[in-house]
Amino acid sequence: MVSSMTGFGRSEVTEGQRRYTVELKSVNNRYLDLNIKMPKVFNALEANIRSELKQYMKRGKVDVYITYEDLTESGSRVQYNKGIAEEYMECLKQMSDDFHLENDIRLSALSRFPEVLTTEDEEIDEASLWEPLQKAIRMAGEQFAKARLREGEFLKTDLIQKLDGMLANVDFITERSPVIVEEYRQNLRNKVKELLEDTQIDEGRLLMEVTIYADKVCVDEELVRLRSHISAVRQALETGDDQNGIGRKLDFLAQEMNREANTTLSKTSDLEISNRAIDLKTDVEKVREQIQNIE
Repeated sequence: MVSSMTGFGRSEVTEGQRRYTVELKSVNNRYLDLNIKMPKVFNALEANIRSELKQYMKRGKVDVYITYEDLTESGSRVQYNKGIAEEYMECLKQMSDDFHLENDIRLSALSRFPEVLTTEDEEIDEASLWEPLQKAIRMAGEQFAKARLREGEFLKTDLIQKLDGMLANVDFITERSPVIVEEYRQNLRNKVKELLEDTQIDEGRLLMEVTIYADKVCVDEELVRLRSHISAVRQALETGDDQNGIGRKLDFLAQEMNREANTTLSKTSDLEISNRAIDLKTDVEKVREQIQNIE
């Protein structure tokens, strides 16, 4: 199966009074780049989260949003720091003695001093957090992977159509190439006759000139390699069984096709072949653009 690097997945899991939401969004990237935004309560689970996510993606820039709601009202508690309160009272007593002022501190004022009363989050068992979070990640990941596969099928269909167009141009150039050599032979013969009038034409010299020309404009090797690359791209798209994703392989093949199309265009002076080579190069560029979307 062909998978796109563009995808979206979302899930929400509620366990008791806790709600977990996972959202995945991705765009193209040469490697896998996971950008995870989550509450600090999950910091200790980041390695687990990354490992789980990698089951559903191989490449792409993926933004991961994880939210967590605890509706139990037992997620935090007030802590009285007696030692700090005693230090404040000792300092205030010392100030009263030093400046001969009344120590009129009241409980309500003391409780507002920094760190006397603090709010602390209750420790939550990692295992109790991970199980429902893992479930949410898997649900979002499966939805995300399916979305990428649907988009990948559209890309596959479009790419195969473009490959068919490229192959048609290769067929035309293959059929046309021998004809232009023969046309060159005849034009050269006519020019030599015109210059020499009735003088006998040196067939050996003529043959040598035609051979040199044929060698310069010969694109047989380029066309053979183009056919091979087109076939390899089609096979990769139809099988889609590369465990590491076929995107990198297709990108390499597209670069090679572009090289052969450029060489073909540079070698020819025939207008019809030039037009087809330009069309071929244009199609290769379109294929390269689409391949950038494949995982």
